[in-house]
Amino acid sequence: MKIWFMRTPSLRPRAADCGDCARTTDEPDALSFPLAGERMQRLRAAVLEQAESLYVQGGLDEKWLVSDPVGAGRVAVLDVQALLLLQRFREARTPLEVMRQAPEWSPLSIEEGAGLLYNLGFLRDIHDPAPERRSDNLQTLTAWVHVTNSCNLRCTYCYLSKTQEHMADDIARQSIDAIFRSARKQRFRRVLLKYAGGEASLRLPHVLEMHDYAMEQAAQTGIELDAHILSNGVVLTQRAIEQLKQRRIGITISLDGVGEAHDRQRPFLSGLGSFRYVDRTITRLLQNALIPAITVTVSQRNLDDLPALMSYILERDLPFTLSYYRDNECSTHIQDLQFGEEQMIAGMRRVFAFIEQNLPRHCLLDSLIDKADLTRHHQHTCGVGVNSLVIDQHGGIAKCQAALGQRVTTVRHPDPLQAVQDDRQGIQGVPVDAKEGCSTCKWRYWCAGGCPLLTYRFTGRYDLRSPNCHIYQALFPEALRLEALRLLKYERPLVLGSSAVCV
Repeated sequence: MKIWFMRTPSLRPRAADCGDCARTTDEPDALSFPLAGERMQRLRAAVLEQAESLYVQGGLDEKWLVSDPVGAGRVAVLDVQALLLLQRFREARTPLEVMRQAPEWSPLSIEEGAGLLYNLGFLRDIHDPAPERRSDNLQTLTAWVHVTNSCNLRCTYCYLSKTQEHMADDIARQSIDAIFRSARKQRFRRVLLKYAGGEASLRLPHVLEMHDYAMEQAAQTGIELDAHILSNGVVLTQRAIEQLKQRRIGITISLDGVGEAHDRQRPFLSGLGSFRYVDRTITRLLQNALIPAITVTVSQRNLDDLPALMSYILERDLPFTLSYYRDNECSTHIQDLQFGEEQMIAGMRRVFAFIEQNLPRHCLLDSLIDKADLTRHHQHTCGVGVNSLVIDQHGGIAKCQAALGQRVTTVRHPDPLQAVQDDRQGIQGVPVDAKEGCSTCKWRYWCAGGCPLLTYRFTGRYDLRSPNCHIYQALFPEALRLEALRLLKYERPLVLGSSAVCV
C-alpha cells in the first residue's frame, strides 16, 4: 500500500509571489505524519468518511491522483490498495471497523493509511470535522512601489502610458514609512516590497537607497522584509547584480519567448528586439547564483511558441508563471493579442505535453494556469483591497498597479492599507464565495474567480466569475495530471504498514 505526496512546502522562490500580482496566502504547513500519541488514539475510534468534494483521476498505470479542491487542497497519488482503503470509507466507519472487514490487510497498514488519508484531507471525522480553510492566510503585506514611469521598452500589452516621471527621494522614504506603519498597525509578520515601474532598473541607485532605508525600518519594527525588483532584464550590469545580491533583493524578469517570439511583444522604443539582451542578463544572473523568477505574458502572438520557451526555462531550472494577456485601454486596439478560449486551451495543452516529456523536480501547480494557484486555498485571486498597496511615483496609493490612476489615499495617511480596505469605489476584491457562477465550482478556492479588473472590463461587475473560467476548468485536471506524474517520478512513496518506510 503506497501513497506519493509532497511532504514539505517548496523552498524555491515563487514567481507567483514575485510577479505582477500580490498573492494573499503564504506557504502551506508541512504535513504531519505519522500520527502519534493522543492524536492516533483519537483517530482509531473516530468515525471517518470520504470528503464529499473528493476529486479522483485515473489513467496513471494502476495509480490514481486524489485531491479535495474544496477541502484541504492536498494532492497525492494512491496505488490500488491505498485507493481501495480510501473507498472503504465511502460510508462512515472507524478504522477498527475496517480492520474487522478487511482481514487481508495488516492492522498497521489500515491505521497508518487512515491517518495519512485523514491528514491529506481525503477523510473527515463526522463527529469532529476539522474547520475548512476558507479565509486567506494573511501574514504578508505586499507593496508595489512604482519608482519610475519611464521605460526603455514598448511592450505591446503594457497598461501604462510612459513618461519621464520618477519617484523623488522624500516620497520614497514616506512610502517606506507608510508601508511599515500599516504593517505594524495590522500586525503583519512580513513585508514584501516590489520595486517596479516603468523599468525599475533605470533607477537602481534610487531603489538601493530606498531598500537600505526599508531594512532599517524592518530592524526597528521586528517585521521580516523580502524584496524583488521587477525588470525587463535589458540592462543589468555585473555591479548591479552584486548590489542586489548583497541586499538579498530577488529579481523577476519578463520573458515572453525565445528570439523573435519575445521580440514581437517586447521591442525597444526603436522597434528592435530585446531578447538577446534579456538572455544575456539571465545568463549573467545564473553565473552569479542569483536565480531570476520568470513571468510570461501569454497572448495570441506567442502562444504557439511557448513550448520553445518552456524548454529554455526548464533547461535553466527557473521558477516561472504563465499569465494570460489582459485587455487594457493602452492595448485594446491591437487585435492579435487577444486569444479565444479554444485557442488558449489547445495552446496550453501543447505546453503541458512538452512539460510532461521534460518534468522538473519541483511542483508547478502555482505556475501553469494564469492567476490560479493549486497549492493552497484562497478566497481572493490577488491582494486587491486585502493585503496589498500600490504606491505611484507621486506618493498616491491605489489598489492595483494596472489601475494607478484610481487613487484611494496617499502615503501620508495614518494607515493607508486600512483606507484601501475600506474603499468601496473603483476595483473591488470580491471573495470567490460571493461571486456569481463560482459558488458551486469545485475549483473555486484555487482560481478564486480570476482577475477582478479583467472581469469588470468584460462584464461591468466585480462579483462574477472570470471571462477565462472555461479555460481554467479545462486545464485544471491536466495540471493535476502533470503533478501526479512528477510525484511518481521524483517523490519516494510512503509504504503503509511498515512504519511509514520510504522506498
